[in-house]
Amino acid sequence: MPREADPLRQLSLEELRRRTSMKWRTYPEDVLPLWVAEMDVPLAEPVVRAIGEAVALGDTGYPAGTAYAEALAGFARERWGWDGLAVERTAIVPDVMLGIVEMLKLVSGPGDPVVVNSPVYPPFYQFVGNMGRPVVEAPLGVDGRIDFAVLEDTLREVAVHADQPVYLLCSPHNPTGTVHTTDELTRVARLARTYGVRVVADEIHAPIVAAGASFVPYLGVPGGENGLSVMSASKAWNLAGLKAALAIAGPDAADDLARLPEEVGHGPSHVGVIAHTAALREGGDWLDAVLSGLDDNRRLLADLLAEHLPAVRYAPAQATYLAWLDCRELGLGDDPAAVFLERGRVAFSSGTDFGTGGAGFVRLNLATSPELITEAVRRMAAAARTGHRPTPPR
Repeated sequence: MPREADPLRQLSLEELRRRTSMKWRTYPEDVLPLWVAEMDVPLAEPVVRAIGEAVALGDTGYPAGTAYAEALAGFARERWGWDGLAVERTAIVPDVMLGIVEMLKLVSGPGDPVVVNSPVYPPFYQFVGNMGRPVVEAPLGVDGRIDFAVLEDTLREVAVHADQPVYLLCSPHNPTGTVHTTDELTRVARLARTYGVRVVADEIHAPIVAAGASFVPYLGVPGGENGLSVMSASKAWNLAGLKAALAIAGPDAADDLARLPEEVGHGPSHVGVIAHTAALREGGDWLDAVLSGLDDNRRLLADLLAEHLPAVRYAPAQATYLAWLDCRELGLGDDPAAVFLERGRVAFSSGTDFGTGGAGFVRLNLATSPELITEAVRRMAAAARTGHRPTPPR
């Protein structure tokens, strides 16, 4: 059977600029957007077919059933060798961040602290803060991995001052793309148990791993039985606009998930559930083609930076389609993304938004064509050299 063509190479810049989503409409047309986590790909054919059949049938009502959970359980067995995803311990939620909010409501109260490993996904700060829980940082180590001495000190401290502290784990980690190992996650679980801290895991990037890396579900490690996870097909198949995610409970957290208000399940899109289910069941070949293309793009970016911007430090990530670039040696200040936008007309996510450890960094979205990555680095180099705007591509 022939290998599926790389979806990252199938859309032209002209076609992409016809899109009306956040990535393509936030900035003027002369800006090349490599910031928010949307992929520049056509949808997987099984997803397109499933959506079309639902619309043709008028199947656009409210979500119901367990097909999504069954599809994710099958994907987890095949891809991660994990058979611990019990359909009866799942619930459909609107999306991953809103699902995390609901999980935090189940296991903590207003004023209870939520520990995060900074630099980390900016909505962690926004959503958690808006629900009345203070965010407490346990910064990653200089190697971009969990610093267990810092984490233990932080968990010990929050346990003293709060009744129901929570550790919000990002796995794989955004923005660094770190894949936590079984040993690391087991240590997390042990520390959480020791200090009475509940773990809620954001595992949205789980399907997107580089060659040679293996994702490990938090609920599958020893001691993770009282954890809660939220997963979705949205990142891996570019379905953010088709809202649907799954909350998953470990065996010892089943009673917590059972208290999820019934109305939360009304928030997801039924068409979204259909699309995500089709992606997980039938979109494996498409995903493999994307993963191969991302491996190519990681190598390309490393080569381009080495040639044109050797002062930028970049370690290709083990997961996600994001690149975390250390631009501190360029002398562009704490927010180099602002300089690249103004001088180079290329948009990245600003490292300062990711909390402690993000100053001087930018996050680049690799889920695009090699041509656009090449152009982005050209613009970065021009912006770093001079204050003049580069000539946009034809």
